[in-house]
Amino acid sequence: MNKKAVSFFETVQTNFDKAAALTEWPKGLIAQIKACNSVYQMRFPVKIGDSYEVIEAYRVQHSQHRQPTKGGIRYSNMVDQEEVMALASLMTFKCAIVDVPFGGAKGGIKIDPNKYSVDELQRITRRYTVELIKKGFIGPSVDVPAPDYGTGSREMAWILDTYQTFSKGEIDAVGCVTGKPVNQNGIRGRTEATGRGVYYGIREALSYEDDLISLGLSPGIEGKRIVVQGFGNVGSFSAQISRNEGNAKIVGVAEYDGTLYNPDGIDIDALIEFKKENKSIKGFKGAKLLENKHDWIGIDCDILIPAALENQIHADNVHQIKAKIIAEAANGPITAEAEQILNDKGIMILPDMYLNAGGVTVSYFEWLKNLSHMRFGRMEKRFNQNTYSSIINAVERLTDKSINASEKKLITRGADEIDLVRSGLEETMVTAYANIRDVLINRHKVKDLRSAAFINSIDKVANDYISMGVFP
Repeated sequence: MNKKAVSFFETVQTNFDKAAALTEWPKGLIAQIKACNSVYQMRFPVKIGDSYEVIEAYRVQHSQHRQPTKGGIRYSNMVDQEEVMALASLMTFKCAIVDVPFGGAKGGIKIDPNKYSVDELQRITRRYTVELIKKGFIGPSVDVPAPDYGTGSREMAWILDTYQTFSKGEIDAVGCVTGKPVNQNGIRGRTEATGRGVYYGIREALSYEDDLISLGLSPGIEGKRIVVQGFGNVGSFSAQISRNEGNAKIVGVAEYDGTLYNPDGIDIDALIEFKKENKSIKGFKGAKLLENKHDWIGIDCDILIPAALENQIHADNVHQIKAKIIAEAANGPITAEAEQILNDKGIMILPDMYLNAGGVTVSYFEWLKNLSHMRFGRMEKRFNQNTYSSIINAVERLTDKSINASEKKLITRGADEIDLVRSGLEETMVTAYANIRDVLINRHKVKDLRSAAFINSIDKVANDYISMGVFP
């Protein structure tokens, strides 16, 4: 008889319990941190074609230790209550790790978005939003959704418009959702945020030479061979930025319809354009298409980036892995059983709750922008530019040497919104990794980065509950 597969929710619970056992917080407090506070399961009818279809959907608020709660909405026919609860739990710990002042939440609609027209998706999204409004599960100070698997800025714009229809006179209404189009109160850099955060996280992990000795890796991301599984938003940006800014070599890309391999490196910019035109990576001339699409797991590489869905690395395929580092761009791509095997083999796992936190970090920036009613950089850009110009002019006078126009333009430019967003994200990922690594090094019972990340977040959430007076 085959052993029953462990669910994503059970994996998250197991990982939490493993880390919580290494803390000294009271059992009651740990139980509160672990539990999902509010679970809203809904069914609503939407007209699809000539008939009505009953849509199954969820919104889970895991913890209100800080408000609003925050978390994406995914559209997938794999959505169920346990999955949404698991994702909401991870959001709580993710926000704590990167010091974003939100509680965790998540939403999901059980549909395959590819099977519906744009008009039908809009009706489903708007009706879902109305259900959230009726139960008080959305608002800039209550619960703020964002994009996730199967959704994007278009769906967030529909949510915003629906919310504003029901909130006349609410001055901060645009902060009810993040990941919006830039021209509809969104923020530059949000679309790439999760993938860019993955790049910053990997780069930071590779900056500690002592941690890489046992892996047989040299410091730095340059030249590292990377395989990306899942070439959607997160996977494509992770690959593109790692190649273009980190000079890494992307040797493999896996999608639902095939796996590409080129030991000399794949031109990711060309592959992205090819996929846009053909809706598939099959037929791309710059790499070999493997006979078995599942063989991505065994490609010889330094870093494996699973960027698709949960439970992609499990007991049946984990032994094929040749990577030295697994960078979890997706949520929960490794089962608890597989993780134990990887830890025993000494493979470094950069945990999802840290590595893919770029999305919620930049969502936080967007939320702040919405509440302040002003784009980043507006106040200081010209002042900084004029100040830098004055400094350059003074240097030229004092040294009697001139700086050419192109160099002067580069040195004196003030920061745009995208520059500030990227700078803030980089600072967040660098600081968060240092905090996780500090737990790993200084608490002798902690043996892996995931447990260190959980402990780091549990400590922060526990202190919040204590400061609230909930636990004396």
